[in-house]
Amino acid sequence: MIRFFILFLLPIVIFASEVDRFRWINGETYLVFLENNNLPVKKLYYNLDTYDQRLTEEMRAGAHCQVLKDSDGEIEQVLLPLNDELQVHIYKKNDSYTFEAIPIISTTKTEAFTLKITHSPHYDILKETLSNKLAQIFVANYRNSLNFKRDIRKGDKLVMIYDQKYRLGEPFSMPILKVAMIEMRHKRHYIYLNDDERYYDEKGHEVEGFLLARPVRGARISSYFTKRRYHPILKKWKAHLGIDYAARRGTPVVAAGSGRISYAARLGSYGNLIKIRHDDGYETRYAHLKSFRRGIRRGKYVKKGQTIGYVGSTGRSTGPHLHFELRKRGRAINPLRVVQVTTKKLKGKEKKAFLKLKDNYDKSVELHLNNQTAFKKRPPFQNESYFYNERKKEKVELNG
Repeated sequence: MIRFFILFLLPIVIFASEVDRFRWINGETYLVFLENNNLPVKKLYYNLDTYDQRLTEEMRAGAHCQVLKDSDGEIEQVLLPLNDELQVHIYKKNDSYTFEAIPIISTTKTEAFTLKITHSPHYDILKETLSNKLAQIFVANYRNSLNFKRDIRKGDKLVMIYDQKYRLGEPFSMPILKVAMIEMRHKRHYIYLNDDERYYDEKGHEVEGFLLARPVRGARISSYFTKRRYHPILKKWKAHLGIDYAARRGTPVVAAGSGRISYAARLGSYGNLIKIRHDDGYETRYAHLKSFRRGIRRGKYVKKGQTIGYVGSTGRSTGPHLHFELRKRGRAINPLRVVQVTTKKLKGKEKKAFLKLKDNYDKSVELHLNNQTAFKKRPPFQNESYFYNERKKEKVELNG
């Protein structure tokens, strides 16, 4: 049964304590961090289970970290963000340090801007917002349907409405594009994020991204990608860095894209695992397999749609299913958001719900066009750090 904490946010001023804030250095490892800060390496790393050890490898350069110290300079608590939703929490209790993974406290805001094209969509979005992420998201979702070089004209309008997460008063994580519109040659082109987390055009046709095949045909999704999930077996917070497809044991699993197999063997909680390397730094993973198809081995080249194994329940699994991961240069990304797994045309009830959503989005876009809403630099938020106080069983807000 999932445990819940009854937590209260209490703003307090803690005297004789200080919060050090720093950004994770490129190339630094979790082990090096422990050693540099005289923290017990054995207890906070080597005594952890394999999954928690693997979590610490997710530390990324530039992450905003916090360390709370007492009046003698001794570390009391540490927060190290692992991804968008999960963080390592190290705290001292009875002169001993403890490791745990806990959810990140964040807020999400829906934001928008509109502009007129002067050079190119990528250049103008970057110049207006100073966000390379927003510029990349916009171009990536239109690149297969529009030719910006040929059809764009100076003065064409562009609108983006998106969700942005904030932590410690600063934006973090990739923005989630909700709707975008670009006007080219007096014609408007829209893309919409539907409730199924895929993008569609005005007609309800899915926008093609990096096209991959569904790894298990006809299977239902039993668990979605999340950086924060309470594990049903381990009874603690874990990231679920993939999509689970529930299917009968022995159901064929196909390669989602053409590539070369880099791993085909048993690996810890993954059970029987296959890794396939694709172009542009992409890698797909297929876990908990019952068995591999004959001839599947490391170094073999496989084609998109080719059977590579069979659904099973090996490793840490509650039942037969395929755990499917997509990674780019080693970092896990959501297959349903970044890579369109299948393309389809919405019909029936799905299309009716989409058209209702589209109507609301269109009204929002029109509102921003009429108001000529410009992106303005946001005022700085008050910095704040949150730590879990184990002794009092309450969440405390530390104003450093």
